[in-house]
Amino acid sequence: MAERFLLTGGRVIDPESGRDGEADLLIQGNRIIKVGNIRKTLVKSAQIVKAKGLLIAPGLVDMHTHLREPGREDEETIQSGSRAAARGGFTAVCCMPNTEPPLDDQAKIRLIYERGTPYARVFPIGAVSKGREGQELTEVGDLFRAGAVALSDDGSPVANAELMRRALEYTRLFGLPVVDHCEEPTLFADGVMNEGFVSTRLGLRGIPNASEEVLVSRDLHLAALTGGRLHLAHLSAGGSVSLLRNAKRQGLPVTGEVTPHHLTLTDEALLSFDTNAKVNPPLRAQGDLEALRAGLADDTIDVIATDHAPHSVVEKEAEFDLAPFGMVGLETALGLVLTELVHPGRLGLIPALRAMSLNPCRILKLPFGRLMEGGPADLVCIDLNKIWLVNPDQFASKSRNTPFTGRRLKGKAVHTLVDGFFALRDSRLDGS
Repeated sequence: MAERFLLTGGRVIDPESGRDGEADLLIQGNRIIKVGNIRKTLVKSAQIVKAKGLLIAPGLVDMHTHLREPGREDEETIQSGSRAAARGGFTAVCCMPNTEPPLDDQAKIRLIYERGTPYARVFPIGAVSKGREGQELTEVGDLFRAGAVALSDDGSPVANAELMRRALEYTRLFGLPVVDHCEEPTLFADGVMNEGFVSTRLGLRGIPNASEEVLVSRDLHLAALTGGRLHLAHLSAGGSVSLLRNAKRQGLPVTGEVTPHHLTLTDEALLSFDTNAKVNPPLRAQGDLEALRAGLADDTIDVIATDHAPHSVVEKEAEFDLAPFGMVGLETALGLVLTELVHPGRLGLIPALRAMSLNPCRILKLPFGRLMEGGPADLVCIDLNKIWLVNPDQFASKSRNTPFTGRRLKGKAVHTLVDGFFALRDSRLDGS
């Protein structure tokens, strides 16, 4: 008989139905059997897990993770990244294709599934172009049949407008979204941070908001032309939010995401020349941050995604111009969202959970992000009041590149269940 768990006395939230109240959950095998008031005496041979004081929610789903495998296993692996995901309350992650070699054919997509771990479900995103070179479209049907959940050349934009048009047309046949990293290359040029007062003060080459907004505008026009499903990755500029809002009002099949770091940091984080805060797209000005928060609050932006981008200490300790873009985020995302948005009342708890679980699943057509009887037992138990300090030395990730070291956060995952098993239990990784 499959193992049974009874989580008792927790506050259960389901972002799809809006359910929010104290309840018990009975789990058998990999399914939720019952949600409600369950008498322990009626449940034979079930392990009792006390959840009093904890929030029980669908497992978080990150649709923008860089796991670096294959090719850069020194920075991250599917195993280590999945462990980091479980620590952060994520039960599923979608890995981007900018690996070495890139995920641009069936064999490489299947490789990701073959190397899966019990700590988190891993869904690969295939490349738009062969070799991620931006010239020739990949075999979209082959990638879909191998299990790709979306297509993207992330790490680079699809700069060729004709190629982007064809990608939107072909993916429409399979119901796949195209996830674009919006960055006009000639405007981005060799910039290293946001163009503005801070970049002038520091004497660093700037990246204007227009480098993102021009590609966002182009992609929205192509989505209107083709009817293809477009997802805008890691938005950073206020103008991009306005463009997406207008596109949604027109009924276009478009969605967008924002990262916790773009919601909580501005370009002033670079005043100390901290390369861990060097990201692409760059941290912008306070006005952009406020526009992103407003876009999330009014459902213009659908998803909070980490853009977890591990890099080695040696790479990040290079001089600022030479250091790579990116920061890790799987283990800090939930704490940042709760601390900076939910607890201060800037974003409701249910909308926050919806943006981190249900909405990514809706966009990628994954059967998760909900808590319902008969549904998959992928869930997270969160202590909303847990105070903790960010300490990279305690990360499960192989990389340590975070600008949040020492940051005091409120809210942390205590248990993470994946497919009915505890990947994280009492804040300790299990994975058995």
